Amino acid sequence: MTSTRGPVTFEELLGWLVRDGQLGQDRAQELYEQKDRQHARLQAEQQRAAAGAGGANGPRSSEPTTIGPIELLMSFGATDPRGRPLSEDRVTELYAKIVGLTYVKLDPLKLDAAFVTSAWSRAFARKHTMLALSDHGGHVRVATLDPFDGWGVETAERSVGKKLELVIASRSDIQRLITEFYGFRRSVKSAEDKLSSGIDIGNLEQLVRMKTSQELEASDEHVVHTVEYLMMYAFQQRASDIHIEPKRDEATVRFRIDGALHEVNRIPPVVHKAVVNRIKTLARLDIGEKRRPQDGRIKTEFDGKAVELRVSTLAVAFGEKVVMRIFDPEIVHDDLGKLGFDPRELALFAKLIARPHGIVLVTGPTGSGKTTTLYTALRRLATDDVNITTIEDPIEMVFERINQTAVNPAVGLGFAETLRTLLRQDPDIIMVGEIRDLDTARHAIQAALTGHLVFSTLHTNDAAGAITRLLDLGAEHFLLASTLSGLMAQRLLRKVCAYCAAPRELTASERDLLGPALPATSGPIVVREGAGCVECRQSGYFGRIAIYELFEISDAVRRLVMKRADATLIKAEARREGMLTLREAAVRKLLAGETSLEEVLAVTHPDD
Repeated sequence: MTSTRGPVTFEELLGWLVRDGQLGQDRAQELYEQKDRQHARLQAEQQRAAAGAGGANGPRSSEPTTIGPIELLMSFGATDPRGRPLSEDRVTELYAKIVGLTYVKLDPLKLDAAFVTSAWSRAFARKHTMLALSDHGGHVRVATLDPFDGWGVETAERSVGKKLELVIASRSDIQRLITEFYGFRRSVKSAEDKLSSGIDIGNLEQLVRMKTSQELEASDEHVVHTVEYLMMYAFQQRASDIHIEPKRDEATVRFRIDGALHEVNRIPPVVHKAVVNRIKTLARLDIGEKRRPQDGRIKTEFDGKAVELRVSTLAVAFGEKVVMRIFDPEIVHDDLGKLGFDPRELALFAKLIARPHGIVLVTGPTGSGKTTTLYTALRRLATDDVNITTIEDPIEMVFERINQTAVNPAVGLGFAETLRTLLRQDPDIIMVGEIRDLDTARHAIQAALTGHLVFSTLHTNDAAGAITRLLDLGAEHFLLASTLSGLMAQRLLRKVCAYCAAPRELTASERDLLGPALPATSGPIVVREGAGCVECRQSGYFGRIAIYELFEISDAVRRLVMKRADATLIKAEARREGMLTLREAAVRKLLAGETSLEEVLAVTHPDD
């Protein structure tokens, strides 16, 4: 499908923006009067850039530079009547309406990188701002910013051997994906060619040379570029984890975004090995050790912010699997209010961490946000007159105001041994990454008894279950009763996408599913759900939010602990004292329009 009208003029685009409320009439007039001078300036800049590139790489093209109305408009840095910068996406969407074509917001996770990069060359894609999206049998869907580029369209059709269905996308989206897809694929291909070319099992000399190629594989520029493209791509897509998984014939790369895994690329086995070596080198791991699991970390920058990655390697059937967990230090604040607590839980948690001694335990499965909660508490408490020390496996995020140490079982330093030594370091506050055994539990209790504030985590289903778990490990009930201050369980719920959320009423059967966790009311209950849009990748969710089950160890709870009461009785007492269960906390988020019924039912249990 192509446009049936002619090219859009700058004046025509301004008129549409005025009618849409994106520009005031006076500002539009100013831009129109300045358009010729601005166009000449942009053209001169592009010609200078082309001349510079020609000096380094050969003669530059003599073709005139084309500057479209959107590029010209965005170059002014114009703002709307409210003073906000004009949205390139909104301007491009209006442009699509003018030319009578569909506007699309490009989602790289929905595209096949191999198809995109095989349609035509990177130079052609960049010059014509044109990206192949998908093959529909009789035609190929193509994103462009200039549907009137007749020569470009004809050349693209000859390249793919099919007619094109043109859709409109923003210049920024197209150029960014050209960089990511072509850059990554070119780096992978170049690395594959270079690493494969030296392997000839019939030539002993080459085999001997390849025995010393591990450092070469890890430092080859194509491999370096591949890893950098991969990391940048993950940061841009808000990924929390990168999985690189070797299979029989190729390796798959998957990103975890908002709790769900998405396959984003595949790489040849020879490149997989080189990429793993490069990542291990960056993380200061032993690239020669491929059988034993290893843990390391990488610190880098993205968009002017520090980003830390925790690297874990594991030998699997077809090679080494690497998982990199991405930590953005900016998600940890000094402000407890940004953790998502309800008012009651916020006040209680602030009270618990302000105590001079005692044990505060946070429970929940891996990936439930426990680390973020504890680091936020520690940063809140980290002042010049307090000595805070952590024992972790491994250190996940580094903060200068906190003394952090990692366990090292290889030299006999586990949590218990490190904690024993730590007590001679004059600490005020101690964070133990996890209580896994009786020795660690006893040392944590001893630290609390001697006047220290101790934070730690356990893997239990709810808050009350932490007491049962500690008793099962062998901790003395009377010591737990005197040292525990508070217990908390937490989970992460996906947030409803603000861009496509719409209200709806719960049906009678849905209300029954929530049971007593739902407040009693005879009127309709309205919730919000995401319909799916380009911002949330049609999932209906964007980001995550925490829910908490928190209670203080009151005198009544202490008496139950002294009697070795089971978790059910302790939980019942905590609820009488005002504790919300995880299901009840999730329902509150549901009623506030922050999450969906589907997510509440998936993450919490009626007994929670």
